[in-house]
Amino acid sequence: MKERLIRLKTIQKLIQTYRIESQEILLGYLYKEGFVVTQATLSRDLKLLKVGKISDGHKGYVYSLPGEEERQESERTYIHDFLRGYVSIEWSGNMVVIKTYSGHSDSVALAVDNLGIDDVLGTIAGRDNTVFVCLREGVSGEDFVNRMKESIPELET
Repeated sequence: MKERLIRLKTIQKLIQTYRIESQEILLGYLYKEGFVVTQATLSRDLKLLKVGKISDGHKGYVYSLPGEEERQESERTYIHDFLRGYVSIEWSGNMVVIKTYSGHSDSVALAVDNLGIDDVLGTIAGRDNTVFVCLREGVSGEDFVNRMKESIPELET
């Protein structure tokens, strides 16, 4: 978990410092910084950081970080979607089941994925009203709920 947070901060610093046109180039910079990651991991990191590509004005496109205001607005949207859609949260060990109102499982799962809770390995949205959340080994459902409450203080369980 700690390594991922350091890697995310390093990715932000690299994007702000260098003209990076591709994941391959970014992987090279990360390697020089001491990180050995796969393209798939980097892709997930870029998605989590909401990195996009913008025109550099003449040669092509480069990676760009969202502004703080844009990031906060996006986070507020995910929080709103989660609160609007969830009914209850229950867990057993490192497995969590979030019951949702009918038709809200996709938006609740997307919110959990995008709130940046590092303890989440992944989510699976059911067809209609259930989200399954798999947590990292050693992380309990109670830990997950406490972290969710840090991001969403109005969350009631």
